[in-house]
Amino acid sequence: MNRITSPKNSRVKEWNKLKRKKGRDKAGAFIIEGPHLIEEALKHKAEVTDLIIDKSFRIPSDWHTGNMTTWVATSSVIEELADTETPQGVVAIVQAGSKEMELSSDGSYLLLDGIQDPGNLGAIIRTADSAGADGVILGNGTVDLYNSKVLRSTQGSLFHLPIVKGNLLEWIPRMKEKGIQVFGTSLKGGIPYTLSDRISGYALILGNEANGVHEDLLASSDQNLFVPIYGQAESLNVAVAAGILLYGLKEGK
Repeated sequence: MNRITSPKNSRVKEWNKLKRKKGRDKAGAFIIEGPHLIEEALKHKAEVTDLIIDKSFRIPSDWHTGNMTTWVATSSVIEELADTETPQGVVAIVQAGSKEMELSSDGSYLLLDGIQDPGNLGAIIRTADSAGADGVILGNGTVDLYNSKVLRSTQGSLFHLPIVKGNLLEWIPRMKEKGIQVFGTSLKGGIPYTLSDRISGYALILGNEANGVHEDLLASSDQNLFVPIYGQAESLNVAVAAGILLYGLKEGK
């Protein structure tokens, strides 16, 4: 195994650039930390190029590490690369790669319009995975998928289903051509999700935490839905709304 003893090592400095979106975009790679995320990446065939472990960390026997470079590092190196206050002794570098998404007429998809909170995005992806969604499309203004908080909040779900970036106004017509019903989310011109007709394939548009879905996207939808609020709260958290709607539409299929 290779060894790194100093946070000032040139390779550590290069990896550290992956903490910023600019560095991730340039390198086409991102950092994940902790055994759970790394195990999910390996299990689902993500391209892990480097595994950096603390000298006290024991690599699980079922991790297939033959195609990557393993580095034994000091705790100070792990702390430099990790984004959490209490690192778990293992960090990995993963190639972002290019993803494609095949549309199916009976599939279910999430279109995210300007979701800005990393925790929300991660929770939505995890919920989409749990509800059996077939893909997630990140529209303009949505936080970077490889933001460290997004990665942790997905709990590995980003490795389980296709997630792509794209112009939602271009994706919506493609979905309609496949017979996929497109639902916006808005009180304006909307109906309670419980009243929506039984459907086969569908796409659900969720909008920015403060401003909701853009008007041009709502105008392109087949029907707008909302989750009724029975108490005095002004609105639901977007990730909570995603869960209610995804499972509600799932039951309606």
